[in-house]
Amino acid sequence: MELSKQFEDKGYVVLNNFFEQDELDKIAPIVDRIYGQWQGKNHHALIEQQLINMHSLTHPDYFQGCRHERLRFFELIAPCKLTDALAHLFNTDIYFHNTQLFFNPHSQDKQPYWHRDLQYSPIDDTIQAAEHSSLLSLHVRIPLVVEKGVELIPDTHRRWDTELERNVRFELNGHRNYEKLPGSVLIELEPGDVLIFSAQMIHRGNYALNPMRKALDLCVGKPNRLVSGFLDEAGLPDDAEINCIENNQWYTLAKTIVADSRV
Repeated sequence: MELSKQFEDKGYVVLNNFFEQDELDKIAPIVDRIYGQWQGKNHHALIEQQLINMHSLTHPDYFQGCRHERLRFFELIAPCKLTDALAHLFNTDIYFHNTQLFFNPHSQDKQPYWHRDLQYSPIDDTIQAAEHSSLLSLHVRIPLVVEKGVELIPDTHRRWDTELERNVRFELNGHRNYEKLPGSVLIELEPGDVLIFSAQMIHRGNYALNPMRKALDLCVGKPNRLVSGFLDEAGLPDDAEINCIENNQWYTLAKTIVADSRV
């Protein structure tokens, strides 16, 4: 099945063996250093809140004294072959929104929970449902270790919840958000693979099957007024940096969105 057709039908695609090991070997040490710095500042929250991810890995705070490495990181996570692949898949302009790193919770008692990403935003669920068909918000997952890490409900990128899905997502009528849902697909990835999936489809992480998780997610998408307000300029290249990034199309569009929001 053509990849664009697969995404249209299911809400996700896997690009096997997309990155070479030497490309991952350049990304991983930067991610590890940032994660270590973040852990040092968030040790108690990591344990008490059972956190499973961090965000904004491109924030300048992680590059104090090594600004050149920030520029290199921007280049490494958005190479031409990746931006070209998404341009071919979606035939639209894509912008860079943020980054996330996913890892296992501190305790094995933590249950993975079904969600659509925006349900944790201030945007009312009825508005999300009404705007669902116009949204193209994506996770581009780059696993740095082997993982069976994401479980998806295919087709939920283009339809809203069944009664059961809503009850489970919001823990209504005695349901819990970690219950099994029918039709789910567990995605298995090797380092070098790339998983692209809709942030607004119903999905959850998987912890129990993974001794460790280290998955870098690029949050990208088509500009949309519903989510553009969440774009943090601090995570984007500054004017000097962007001029040094040869393949800067994702970042340039993001900076345009920020500038337009000020008008």
